Amino acid sequence: MSLHTLCVRFATVLLSTIPAAGMTVSLVPSQPSPAPIGTVITWTASVSDAPNAALWYRFRVRELGSSYQIIRDYGPLTSLDWTAADHEGFYEIELSARNLVTGESGTSSVVYQMLSQVTVRSPVVTPTAHPLVFLYSAVCPGGTRMKVQFQAGDGLVQETPYKACQEGRSVNFYLAGLRPGTEYSARHVIDTGTGFATGPDILFAAGEAPGGMFTQTVAQAPAASVSNPILLGSSLNGAVATDLQGNVVWYSNNGIYVLTRPEEGGFFWGTIESQFADVSQQVIRKFDLLGMTVLETNAARVNEQLAALGRRRITGFHHEVRTLPDGRIAALAGVEQILTDVQGPGPVDVLGDMIVVFDRDLNVIWAWDTFDHLDVTRAAVLGETCGAVSACAPFYLAKTANDWTHGNAIQQTPDGELLYSTRHQDWLIKISYNGGRGDGHVIWRLGKDGDFQFNSSDTYPWFSHQHDAGFESVDPNALMVFDNGNTRLTTVGGNSRGQVLRLDEQRRTASFILNVDLGVNSIAVGSAQRLRDKNYHFDAGFVPESDGRYAYAIELNGHGNVVYKAKANTILYRSFRMTSMYEPN
Repeated sequence: MSLHTLCVRFATVLLSTIPAAGMTVSLVPSQPSPAPIGTVITWTASVSDAPNAALWYRFRVRELGSSYQIIRDYGPLTSLDWTAADHEGFYEIELSARNLVTGESGTSSVVYQMLSQVTVRSPVVTPTAHPLVFLYSAVCPGGTRMKVQFQAGDGLVQETPYKACQEGRSVNFYLAGLRPGTEYSARHVIDTGTGFATGPDILFAAGEAPGGMFTQTVAQAPAASVSNPILLGSSLNGAVATDLQGNVVWYSNNGIYVLTRPEEGGFFWGTIESQFADVSQQVIRKFDLLGMTVLETNAARVNEQLAALGRRRITGFHHEVRTLPDGRIAALAGVEQILTDVQGPGPVDVLGDMIVVFDRDLNVIWAWDTFDHLDVTRAAVLGETCGAVSACAPFYLAKTANDWTHGNAIQQTPDGELLYSTRHQDWLIKISYNGGRGDGHVIWRLGKDGDFQFNSSDTYPWFSHQHDAGFESVDPNALMVFDNGNTRLTTVGGNSRGQVLRLDEQRRTASFILNVDLGVNSIAVGSAQRLRDKNYHFDAGFVPESDGRYAYAIELNGHGNVVYKAKANTILYRSFRMTSMYEPN
């Protein structure tokens, strides 16, 4: 008897709680099984015999017959929003609870059936909990693959990535990148391996976006044909995507403080951080277009693992979390130490950084600590400190702290090491990572007073207080960086710059490919990106003006000429030009 047949035979008892030894743990869905695929189910945990204990909860899920995948690692949150988004079937949601005082634990799981949206052979488009995201469902023969194309009457054709077809089951896609209140048509394309079959056009209308979001005003219109027609901006209160005419086409809806990176397939990484919350509430989260959590952990849980590795504790996450090309996950976190007579007289709270690398189940496998590898006597270049309200990572040991390094970006380099941007040292630092086998030693420091000679007649060629540095994927010797210019501006003046450097790592020399005054002064934040058509996008994310604080998205061609500019009425930590909501570049 197959596992699927067995599940169907017992479909009348779909909610099957499986307790484990220890605490009595239960997990209850917001609506009984079954439910159509795409329905958001809120799962609520409880422990009946330890109602007032200090408890942590972990949520995992699997399709019956497969292995569990972690969604949220141990932490204080007692509920999880979840839905299946690929196929109908039987899913087992597992809750594990742990008493932090006694060490007692318990586990419970519930089997839940998700039904197909396709009741006949015809495809169907269904609204979701997000007014600008719809679910397209269709069936296709096993051994083929399917994608969906959709467009408004006056718009470009957008399309989802392909998904593999399974005999007897529907394939489901989120449709995103939709203008509010606009009618669209969608159809699927089946790739049989020898040809293509196209489905019928299905009409649907996008919902209305909520008010209160930041806006993008186009200051210089784009060319008729552009390679990255979506602009995704990450404010300090969530993210909004627009087309290049400034029309909203998507927004984040799940409490993320900043969106750090979009990823292939319609996924995003973000952070939740607060100076006023404890370490268990400092979070990194991967989520999808609907806003559903895909992976999540918190600093308190990570500290348990770091302690087992003999590492310092972190205070919280900040500025960066992303998936590396090797499939692992890297995040920036704060580390603080009280140092005496080092960066000031007597005891001083010094705030540094840790790079934490996780496997795909959020197990810590590698860490790099600025206190172990950088000169702590070299204080922040402009003497920055952290107070009660600041842009620092969370800190707890004193009311004020020296913001020593203020890291803001990580990239896995083309040769497999890590590139780390430390804003307050005015350096980009290459670190020995070697796929998690590196010892973390500093390979080189790029920036003023670092290890490279700059071949340039510019009065002050070096970037300073930079953001979002990274090597181009198509040219391993070309390095992009947004030069905020804070240190430079104290001596020679000017504006923030968009820079692309040519590095010769053997000779330790740098030269300019591009060095453009962007015409505005972004005192903090920013990003740099090479577009598919070989132009460059720069985010000047924090530009104070007489009537407010703004962000500018500026596209330059290879000659340094501005070919597109948009102005947002808020601070944008980063912005990204995307090919679609499924393709970051």
